[in-house]
Amino acid sequence: MFDRLREDIRVVFERDPAARTWWEVLTCYPGLHALVWHRVVVHPAWRMGLRWLARWLAHWSRFGTGIEIHPGARIGRRVFIDHGMGVVVGETAEIGDDTTLYHGVTLGGTSWNKGKRHPTLGRGVVVGAGAKILGPIHIGDAAKIGSNAVVVRDVPSGATAVGIPARTLTESDRDRHEAQAAKLGFSAYAISSDMDDPVVQAIHKLLEHAAATEERFDRLCSLLQQEGVDCTSAKEVADAFDPRQINRMFE
Repeated sequence: MFDRLREDIRVVFERDPAARTWWEVLTCYPGLHALVWHRVVVHPAWRMGLRWLARWLAHWSRFGTGIEIHPGARIGRRVFIDHGMGVVVGETAEIGDDTTLYHGVTLGGTSWNKGKRHPTLGRGVVVGAGAKILGPIHIGDAAKIGSNAVVVRDVPSGATAVGIPARTLTESDRDRHEAQAAKLGFSAYAISSDMDDPVVQAIHKLLEHAAATEERFDRLCSLLQQEGVDCTSAKEVADAFDPRQINRMFE
């Protein structure tokens, strides 16, 4: 038990730069308190069949920490709940090792039926503040859930999910978007390829459409010129577009 406690304290220092001393972490971090209480007292009572006692003990944990973890939830090692106020973890939820949850996160259900109805989080998942992960879905290892996202479908390993409802952006998607943006000479909002804002994704879709339209236009002009039609003025209008103007709109 003490080895696990020392492990949990080390995790706080690794993931929270505000942590200063082990005594401060041990006495002032409700996320640590809720996890230790769940692991050492509440969950074992639930597994022994002491269901009412487990629920009563979990109720007092919620009262003291602001974090509600159902006694039946399964939580792995080195999990970190930062701040923690408003976190809700349902009965059949499973949280993998090395996962981080920020305040206001809900691992909830979407059904009144018995059985598996809450999400399963893989290893190394990061869930941003206010995010809602609902239903018996699976969040892959090392996935990231953006703040205030509402996730109702599986998220692949290593992917990022943002928005309401959440949209998944994989590494291959980011590479493809950047390649299309390069055709026009700029990247939306002048950002790097790892940004995942839904507005940026929408602009990338527009870029893809614009690039495809430009290719079709060039082919059409080539065919018309082969038939003797002068397309000089049309191409001058198309070439006059300066993609840097779009960047300046968002400065």
